[in-house]
Amino acid sequence: MELLFWLSALLIVYIYIGYPILLRYLPRRPPVQSAELNELPTVTILIPAFNEAAVIGQTIQNKLSQDYPSDRLEIIVISDESEDATDDIVKEIAAQDSRVRLVRQVPRQGKTSGLNLAMPHANGEIVIFSDANSHYQSDAVRQLVNCFNDPEVGYVTGKMVYVNEEGNVIGDGCSAYMKYENHLRSLEANVSSVVGVDGGIDAIRKSLYQPMSADQLPDFVLPLKVITQGKRVIYCEKALLNEESLSSSQSEFRMRVRVSLRAYWAMWDMKHLFNPFKYGLFSLQITSHKLLRYLAFIPLFLALVSNGLITGEGWLYQLTFLAQIIFYSVAAFVSLNDGTKNRWLALVNYFCLINIAAAMAFIKFIKREKIVMWKPRVG
Repeated sequence: MELLFWLSALLIVYIYIGYPILLRYLPRRPPVQSAELNELPTVTILIPAFNEAAVIGQTIQNKLSQDYPSDRLEIIVISDESEDATDDIVKEIAAQDSRVRLVRQVPRQGKTSGLNLAMPHANGEIVIFSDANSHYQSDAVRQLVNCFNDPEVGYVTGKMVYVNEEGNVIGDGCSAYMKYENHLRSLEANVSSVVGVDGGIDAIRKSLYQPMSADQLPDFVLPLKVITQGKRVIYCEKALLNEESLSSSQSEFRMRVRVSLRAYWAMWDMKHLFNPFKYGLFSLQITSHKLLRYLAFIPLFLALVSNGLITGEGWLYQLTFLAQIIFYSVAAFVSLNDGTKNRWLALVNYFCLINIAAAMAFIKFIKREKIVMWKPRVG
């Protein structure tokens, strides 16, 4: 039991602390030469939508007002058989601005199928993916496009910042945890490629797009398909996205379960990338950042149980067990009291939330459950 405890503890430390440290000492690739292009490429922004009447108009206007040549920018809204006024709003805007088009998917088949359907209609050399409630900073499109100045770059992800209903910044993603993720992306881009992207602000060279199965998670699978084609996936910190945060931990939990389940299937579908003899350092990255991270609930559980069984072996084990009990008690307290304004307590709660969600998703994965239909990220 002592051996099991220490092995579990060391694995947890590696996943969250050791891996970022390791990235600092791995061989680095030349930095991406992000620069203003002499001739800006044409850009298509794809916006999948299902019953997004409340936000779609503002989102389209946000994209139309980007600091980018108007004759080189187009917007395609993919309505996944919306039942509200989404289509009417898009048509009304399109009647006034020829850069906006509507593609309606019938019957409803989900976000991934919608992207596959819309891609042949995209005229842009660069295709940018936006959520229906994503608001870009005015120079976000230009910042993303500038990264494609480097011919090795095939996919670029920006930086997501969550805001409240008044539009005030309340944290980078889910506060400290999202800052940690963004830091990892910077480190990974220096070594090879970014493993995870923000689906609300990412871009691809259209020539590299490969159709995906309806059940695949595009935010995960598409960048991996770019890597299999020999191109890099990088992180652009200057391309900023404001997206309204979820209003409750329950909504966040349900979203994390959905994302985790689709991530398990994505790793299964792209399991060839775990071959270090073919993909080198990237296989280490995807194993450490994704596979081990999504399975971190296993060593966390084993560390707690094994520690509880060896508390009689000395004061050290009593102290570590007490620390774990306090840690999980804090998470439970924050969850039961509908959040906290203390950043560190909120981080403890979110850490537990995503690991419990990953555990539930893993059970669904073992049962071979899949999620195809795309659901709006609402509070």
